[in-house]
Amino acid sequence: MRTVIQRVAQASVTVDGKITGEIAGGLLVLLGIEDADNMADITWLSNKIVNLRIFNDAEGVMNLSVKDMQGGILLVSQFTLYAATKKGNRPSYIRSGKPETAIPLYEKMIAQLTADLGREVQTGIFGADMKVALLNDGPVTIMIDTRNKE
Repeated sequence: MRTVIQRVAQASVTVDGKITGEIAGGLLVLLGIEDADNMADITWLSNKIVNLRIFNDAEGVMNLSVKDMQGGILLVSQFTLYAATKKGNRPSYIRSGKPETAIPLYEKMIAQLTADLGREVQTGIFGADMKVALLNDGPVTIMIDTRNKE
């Protein structure tokens, strides 16, 4: 799994003119899934996202997690995170998870994040044409890949 995590003051996802998920402040998480991903990736990544200390404490030091500050999480599926650009100018998405594999993993990630955060996670709609709006806070942007746990 690959993620791009952005600390946001606000974020929302709109599909067909309707807002499907929105948060006032917290984390916008773009999630890419590949067929090789499994429940161990979900558990590890969810724990990492929920406990990532990238919010300022009273002294202005990034020392608080989204859970500590009672922030929200907006999770958006993003197959293009597995774009291969080595050859030519048209990205290949061959490593992106096929819907029959990726949808159940996406749903398990929603459930795991909800459990770890202790409140409902907001989402987009898997595979839909989504319009994502955000006000980046910082900006603070973190990339995590479960195959490279650094």
